[in-house]
Amino acid sequence: MTATNVAAGKQTFFDYVSRHSQDITTAVVAHAQVVLVAMAIATALGVTLGLLVHRNRRATDLALAICGVFLTIPSFALFALLIPLLGLGYQPTVFALVLYALLPIVRNTVAGLESVDPAIMESARGMGLATGQRLWRIQLPLAWPVILTGIRVSTVVTVGIAAIAAGVVNGPGLGELIFGGLSSIGSPFALNEALTGVLGVALIALAYDALFVLVGRLTTSRGIRG
Repeated sequence: MTATNVAAGKQTFFDYVSRHSQDITTAVVAHAQVVLVAMAIATALGVTLGLLVHRNRRATDLALAICGVFLTIPSFALFALLIPLLGLGYQPTVFALVLYALLPIVRNTVAGLESVDPAIMESARGMGLATGQRLWRIQLPLAWPVILTGIRVSTVVTVGIAAIAAGVVNGPGLGELIFGGLSSIGSPFALNEALTGVLGVALIALAYDALFVLVGRLTTSRGIRG
């Protein structure tokens, strides 16, 4: 490919982005929003479940096994199975993303809580702190960096999976551009449309990842960060 052709290709791509900037912006916002909603629900469920089971090995193994099963279901199959139950659009998208996000959150919650030095917990008990006080004032803050890592991993994973929802259940977001471009291969802007969606998904994932790095620095004490 000559330099002229490369330049023309770049110009065509940026021309497409310029002409469809409003639609692209809407898709980016919708994609980021559906991931945010799903992660808020998954974080509440996953951390709560981790707190409930971390003291019991059998309960922990069962919870992780169930969450692991969710993660092994192919996304196309799961979205298709949800259509008779939840229909198309926003609801099945959020529901599926929550299921896919649970395993890293539950696993890291349990791992973080178990990583707290027993001597520290004994010292807190000796100071007269009740079980709930030890959990909220000592154990959770020390486990927080590990828990946050699980939430961070789940978020990046769900950003990608959310794109698939558009092709199966008409979910919101950049998947509409990806599948729209793939379904119209041969048209002048098919490749640019799909590429815009793919790059948008990657940028959202990078943005969320950077956000979690910042959150980690702001919410973790310097002593824990080392």
